[in-house]
Amino acid sequence: MTIKFGTDGWRGIIAEDFTFDNVRYCAQGVSSYLLELGLAQRGLVVGYDTRFASEDFALAVAEVAAANGITTYLCDKAAPTPVLSYNVLHHQAGGGAMITASHNPARWNGFKYKPEYAGSASPEIVAALEKHIAAVLTDKAVKSTSWANALERGIGKSIDPASPYLEHMARMVDLQGIKAASLNVVVDPMYGAGAGYLPSLLSGGNIQVHEIHGERNPIFPGMGQPEPVAHNLVDLSRAVLKQNADAGLALDADADRFGLVDEKGNFITPLQVFALLALYLLETKGERGALVKSLTATSMIFRLGELFNVPVHETPVGFKYIGTIMTSENALIGGEESGGFGFRGHIPERDGVLSALFLLDMMVKTGKRPSELVEYLYSRVGPHHYRRDDVTFDSEKRSILEKRLQEARPDTIGGIKVVRHDNVDGTRFTLEDGSWAIVRFSGTEPLLRIYAEGKTPDRVDVLIAETRNLVGV
Repeated sequence: MTIKFGTDGWRGIIAEDFTFDNVRYCAQGVSSYLLELGLAQRGLVVGYDTRFASEDFALAVAEVAAANGITTYLCDKAAPTPVLSYNVLHHQAGGGAMITASHNPARWNGFKYKPEYAGSASPEIVAALEKHIAAVLTDKAVKSTSWANALERGIGKSIDPASPYLEHMARMVDLQGIKAASLNVVVDPMYGAGAGYLPSLLSGGNIQVHEIHGERNPIFPGMGQPEPVAHNLVDLSRAVLKQNADAGLALDADADRFGLVDEKGNFITPLQVFALLALYLLETKGERGALVKSLTATSMIFRLGELFNVPVHETPVGFKYIGTIMTSENALIGGEESGGFGFRGHIPERDGVLSALFLLDMMVKTGKRPSELVEYLYSRVGPHHYRRDDVTFDSEKRSILEKRLQEARPDTIGGIKVVRHDNVDGTRFTLEDGSWAIVRFSGTEPLLRIYAEGKTPDRVDVLIAETRNLVGV
């Protein structure tokens, strides 16, 4: 067996390939990496989400790291991935290990590594980790000790991950202004690690916060996967209408992604949310800095770059690419199509909780509800509509689908001339009217993702349908 890290960590099906042995092999590989770099004394922060047995897998990681002489900070409760990442900075640790499969279905779990800069591991770091893990898989030499022994020796430390993060949020956002507003919002943490964070941050004021799906349930009932997309947020939309709320705020299972439902119960796409957050920072807050987008994210970011005279950088999919540019350019915001957004002054990493707080602050400072914010956004950049189809396929047919994509060279899609074709990350077709379609394979599941953005919903539907025909799915 080989263990490969995808766009953000290694993921597998629990009890098939995501086993305690394999998690320990990962932990030993990480330990060897930290020892090689001389980061062992700075330590490793270990966190976990609310998935099945995540706390037990995290304990196994902590016991391996401690046995290797690495100061190990083990979270005393489930925590969002951005909270784990922030704790890497707070404790000035050499890195962090997070047990989570993020938005994957319930059968999955995963292992993310966060370097000392508290973002996604760069491709270079991933390659080094995979090399160390491969060596462990070959010789099966894994050190381990009991956590009780690690605590007794002082090399193991139990930490509350929430407190330093909550204090940092109070510095990042005008919480008093949000709490004083007469807003009514519904929060859906999707049974995940973000439960309780927004209610805790916003309690004690005029704002009303109602949380649904705040209990732990590793099955994630009622949703194919704990990802804040429209078909998984039916309950949130209903709750918004029932509560006559001003907005619905959703977090994925490890709370590094953010989803938004407007006051009418309608889902606001991640591309619209990304553009709104960029507009908030540029116009509402008056800040300036580079914008960073993945290639599947909205073209509205390019338009905002033009309007506010700031540079825009485009990367392949994955925050390991976005975060690198955010750091090197001191970028204002970085975002991707899946609802992950990172911000200057925080960590070079996605944070769903901070995204939600910034969106609320935008509502307070502009006096607009989400549907009105989208209307205002379109008045600045023009209408942009978006859709993504996730198509499951037989993994044995992947090579056939890849060949079809390589050979696809349409002159037109939906009657509009194709002016550019590239394979930077997946296959992208850019059309004469500025619309686009992209086909990519998921890095963690047997899924083909088909994305499209255009000026009208009907135009997007045509783009999706004709692109699917090109691939034959």
